[in-house]
Amino acid sequence: MTAAANPKLSLRPFLAADTALIAEIFRASVDELTADDYSDAQREAWMSAADDEEALGERLSGQLTLLGLMDGSPVGFASLKGGEDVDMLYVHPVAAGHGVGSLLIEALEKLAVGRGARRLTADVSDSAQDFFKKRGFVPQQRNTVQLGGEWLANTTMEKKLAAKERPQ
Repeated sequence: MTAAANPKLSLRPFLAADTALIAEIFRASVDELTADDYSDAQREAWMSAADDEEALGERLSGQLTLLGLMDGSPVGFASLKGGEDVDMLYVHPVAAGHGVGSLLIEALEKLAVGRGARRLTADVSDSAQDFFKKRGFVPQQRNTVQLGGEWLANTTMEKKLAAKERPQ
């Protein structure tokens, strides 16, 4: 087997210097991985959320944000807001299907459990629902949000977490 067939996956904390790269990953993910479920205008409006990189960096710095790396290069990121809300989880299309998203969501889950969370919630795009369902998330409610003059649908999903074992 070659390294390309079996890329080495790892995680590291988000740094403010990563913001431009995060914005690039975000835009590529939305543009290429959601085209079957959202129109061009909807995806453009969604991607515009990364236009203000300073605001994006501040948002991610205020949350528990991890980068997913493939062979040492950042290819995805995820953030946990308020202890139990998965705010963002995006993987670059070249890395989709290689386990980066799974590694990120598993890490957020472990960190949330360690901090006493009893559940995780996420507002999930139509394109990502199967990913979350495979990881134990259950749809709770359908939402419509307005971004840049466009209406986009998503679904709030929830996963119950096992209570952290306390030493006797």
